[in-house]
Amino acid sequence: MSETAPSVAYYGEPGAYSEQAALQHFGNKASLSGFRFLPEIFEAVEEGTDFGVIPIENSLEGPVTQTYDLLLNSDLTIIGEEIVRIDHCLIAGKGTTLGNVDTVYSHPQALGQCRDYLDRHKLNSVPFYDTAGSVRMLSTKPIAHAAAIASKRAAEIYKMKVLASGIQSNHHNYTRFIIIARYNRTSPSSWNKTSIAFNGKDKPGALFHALNCFASSGVNLLYIESRPISGMPWEYHFYVDCKGSILDKNVSSAVKKLNNAADLVKILGSYKSARFEKHV
Repeated sequence: MSETAPSVAYYGEPGAYSEQAALQHFGNKASLSGFRFLPEIFEAVEEGTDFGVIPIENSLEGPVTQTYDLLLNSDLTIIGEEIVRIDHCLIAGKGTTLGNVDTVYSHPQALGQCRDYLDRHKLNSVPFYDTAGSVRMLSTKPIAHAAAIASKRAAEIYKMKVLASGIQSNHHNYTRFIIIARYNRTSPSSWNKTSIAFNGKDKPGALFHALNCFASSGVNLLYIESRPISGMPWEYHFYVDCKGSILDKNVSSAVKKLNNAADLVKILGSYKSARFEKHV
């Protein structure tokens, strides 16, 4: 990393959980810029921004599928990750009360994470591109009987009122964010996790043989996700996270075997896994 403050692109508006992940990873001295769409973050980093911070997985709602698609088609590398506990609040303008809210704006994943609360209070949900962005929208263009779902910090930034807090369906609600860059400037000695994408060969047992490359090399798989291949119905890209660095003998052995068992293999990055402390 350069001696000057790093430039960091993140998803959403000030007060977004992605911004929180960026601050968690880089500290207050980083120069942060929010973007409305995930591809814009990739473009910003490709064009010179030092780092990007993007959501990849939520513990309740599952993967952010667009992130996986963008990773496969980009030359950027995953160089780190952060886990942020998600604590959603119902937020509205100062003249709005909980009793007169009938419509709630937020990111689709946030709406899904608060589905029980929304159903219990018979509230209509309207998808918006970002949690904090929905609060900002209501602060600049008040809508009668409307509220937003976002973090408490978003309410503070846009001088809005918290009507209810902790409204997520499950309080063990976390989002994993990845840090992307043009090349890996972190120390290899800290790398203890590797992300890989591959396509299985079109033959019986292809996925079994691909995954067995890791087992036979003594590599512990942490996560697997599949995504459809564009223009090829019922064929899939697979994404895995495994323990260990690509420089480790057992991981490099698994990748060597995988190159023979799969049609495409792409190393998305080796990096230090995020520290995770489960909320009690």
